Amino acid sequence: MRYISTRGKASSLSFEDVLLTGLASDGGLYVPESLPQFSHEEIASWSKLSYADLAHKIILPFVEDDISSSELKAMVDETYAGFNHKAVAPLVQLDQNEWVLELFHGPTLAFKDFALQLLGRLMDHALIKRDKRLVIMGATSGDTGSAAIEGCRHSERVQMFILHPHERVSEVQRRQMTTLMGDNIHNIAVRGNFDDCQQMVKQSFADQSFLNGGQLGAVNSINWARIMAQIVYYFYASVALGGPHRPVSFSVPTGNFGDIYAGYLAKKMGLPIKQLIVATNENDILHRCISANQYEKQGLVQTLSPSMDIMVSSNFERLLFDLYDRDGAALTELVTGLNDGTANSLEPQRWQQARELFSSHRVDDEQTCEVIGQVAQEHNYLLDPHSAIGVEAGRVCNQHPEVPMITLATAHPVKFPDAVIKAGQAAPELPVHLSDLHERPERCKVLDNDLATVQSYMMSQL
Repeated sequence: MRYISTRGKASSLSFEDVLLTGLASDGGLYVPESLPQFSHEEIASWSKLSYADLAHKIILPFVEDDISSSELKAMVDETYAGFNHKAVAPLVQLDQNEWVLELFHGPTLAFKDFALQLLGRLMDHALIKRDKRLVIMGATSGDTGSAAIEGCRHSERVQMFILHPHERVSEVQRRQMTTLMGDNIHNIAVRGNFDDCQQMVKQSFADQSFLNGGQLGAVNSINWARIMAQIVYYFYASVALGGPHRPVSFSVPTGNFGDIYAGYLAKKMGLPIKQLIVATNENDILHRCISANQYEKQGLVQTLSPSMDIMVSSNFERLLFDLYDRDGAALTELVTGLNDGTANSLEPQRWQQARELFSSHRVDDEQTCEVIGQVAQEHNYLLDPHSAIGVEAGRVCNQHPEVPMITLATAHPVKFPDAVIKAGQAAPELPVHLSDLHERPERCKVLDNDLATVQSYMMSQL
């Protein structure tokens, strides 16, 4: 399988090249030339597979030109053995046809573990085979950073620089990053917001001359391997509830569009999905685009769901590439216009296609707390604020009440105690492996929101 850039000018690459490259040389994102297709009969035959075995089945077609079946099997087995629930991604029923898919049983208590624990092993495999080293640069709105560090910190061939917005992540999220020590781990708090951090990463990939011959690698969801690994849990949840013999719907709290894009791909690969619902907080550019064709950047709002405090959704470009018939030139013109403000909408025909694929809803902080409180009281179940947004969006947008609605629970509520307390609930306790988190020493460098300053610091540490 080969991978092509959404901008159409970069050369097609193999899986391992895409894994180590991250952003394409033309500024685009890599996507597979074609997707594997699974029949209903094949999907049905997976009903008794473990999560790791299912991951092996779904991921192998994407990587088999570079990684053998047995090598991949060993990596996925090792990855998901590190999760603290035997089901890996258990489903919890809230009400009739209302379900929560718990994606927070990995080492850092967030859905990012599903991809990043595997990504570290995939990168190690490729770097050892090629006898190469890599400088990883990533931006995080809270959860990606700790999951990336946890997944890659044992690699002797990787130096990691993770940028997060200073004082704009929860304390637990920050400490999960800054208390992981290692000579190859560097946490940078940028005096800005997540979009500022993400822009620095993209600019650094576009011009890597500051590394004096070194190579950057990506852990953000601009890296195709992140999306690939997240496709699996859509199949897993569907099969667990009787798929593919009956369809299911998904509500996905998302800021960067990567998580729900994985669901869109699962549907294209043959999984019967009735609805895909984009759930946003007050930073609602995705909701405004999908519901009203208004793609206008506004001031970023700091909310109780900080992992979704994002205005520029990188992975939206991958969807737009399909909506614009995989025309790299047309996509480049559109994205340039959207980014510089000279365009603020999609062509009506393309927008209608997006409307057919996705529903969307916006949930503010007050509504988020109400949902946390209501679900705790009526169902004795505690949601984190992002998952609460997903539950509310699923309820509002549900057009098929006879079909199971599955909300992706993207993080453990212990990561966001402020929201839980504001919702009138007792703050949850940290799990045993993080019980001393607030006593651990931290290491982090606070820097101004300036690309040259950040790059200079990186070079001083290499």
